[in-house]
Amino acid sequence: MKLAEFTTAASDYASHVDTLFALLSIISGAVVALVTALIVIFLIRYHRGSRAPRGETPERVDREIEIGWTVATFFTFLFLFWWAASDQLTALALPKDELEVHVVAKQWMWRIQHPSGVREINELHVPAHSNVRLVMTSQDVIHDLYLPTMRLKQDVLPDRYTYLSFNATKTGIFHLTCAEFCGTDHSVMAGRLVVVTPEEYARWTSAQPEGDDLAHQGEKLFRSLGCSGCHAPGSTVHAPDLHGLYGAAVQLADGRTVTADEAYLRDCILLPDKNRVAGFPPLMPNFSGSVTPGQVVQLVAYIKSLTTQSTGTTQGVAR
Repeated sequence: MKLAEFTTAASDYASHVDTLFALLSIISGAVVALVTALIVIFLIRYHRGSRAPRGETPERVDREIEIGWTVATFFTFLFLFWWAASDQLTALALPKDELEVHVVAKQWMWRIQHPSGVREINELHVPAHSNVRLVMTSQDVIHDLYLPTMRLKQDVLPDRYTYLSFNATKTGIFHLTCAEFCGTDHSVMAGRLVVVTPEEYARWTSAQPEGDDLAHQGEKLFRSLGCSGCHAPGSTVHAPDLHGLYGAAVQLADGRTVTADEAYLRDCILLPDKNRVAGFPPLMPNFSGSVTPGQVVQLVAYIKSLTTQSTGTTQGVAR
């Protein structure tokens, strides 16, 4: 990895991280300089044979001095903690009108799929000055997607979704890599983050081989797996209509209420008994081992495409 990856800030968040790091470096340097200066002064003034006054240690030291440096240190720490925490929480906040890109990590590569259906291996194209949200999962072990120029990294876990959001401010080709030891060829699990203008991104997308987008791929899979036989509005099976499900509140059989996000929809497909929906019998088959993580992404994309602007509590996936 080149040094430029650490000196180039290609997002607003990266600039905030660099500013905080510079401030911490200045404060740390000032403290080191002060301690070093005091050590040198004491060595010169109180070395053996010097005429410095020596006597008994005073029983009482000015409390004002002790209280002063303790309070100053405490409030400096609180200020730095607030600054770092606020930047972290801002980075975790989900952006509005984002471009959602799905990432599946696998020993030892990154498989990436855009909403249009375009797929990439170890390369991620994104438009500059646009909110990008990565929805990530692992097919095997724990990985960690690290974008040095964005000053961002996030664990990518099996059987879970994790998220990473950013807004690139510079175009160019940057490094991406795995920052979690994931096996023998961990060191080669790297790729490129390609940031282009929105116009170039549109041209690049249209130039890729034709293919269905994620939602249409998910719809075909939904029908081939027989899901439409239960979830179709006219089905005789006691299963809910999935229109308007994503993002809505779902009442569970154990009394809990959860939000139907990507993680919930994934669990409904792979772990149907984990969150059984109130009012529906446990009829949902377990598709764990029958569908791949990439196919789960397609199914979730299809269910999300059925979402309307409905509000309030809605029924969830049948069990």
